[in-house]
Amino acid sequence: MSTGFLKIYLLTLLPFVAMDGVWLGFVASKFYKSQIGYIMAERPNWLAAVLFYLLFIAGMVFFVTGREGGISQAILRGAFFGFICYATYDLTNLATLKDWPVLVTVVDMCWGTFLGSGTAAIAVWLKGIL
Repeated sequence: MSTGFLKIYLLTLLPFVAMDGVWLGFVASKFYKSQIGYIMAERPNWLAAVLFYLLFIAGMVFFVTGREGGISQAILRGAFFGFICYATYDLTNLATLKDWPVLVTVVDMCWGTFLGSGTAAIAVWLKGIL
């Protein structure tokens, strides 16, 4: 693994974890509990969560933040990547799980789009100044 890849990986991971932590911990926790609390675990499966974060960030670096181009291109790519990843999860749940709320699908896909674009913007900005 090259130093350049590790640098952009960390520059992508940090804003993602910060933004998603605020979202899950403060902004949307009551929303998710009210919508899907009936299937939520008491405690997160941290191994699965860490694996998701590591893989998602690897995808962000490969498809978005590790590419050439400015912040505006990164924002568009990040939004699309986040949308596709979160749509995969949410639409699969909507298709296969009984009583999966459409509202959760819509909110989560919007969040994934925003999270992908915001992470990409911050990571590419940091890459340019560091």
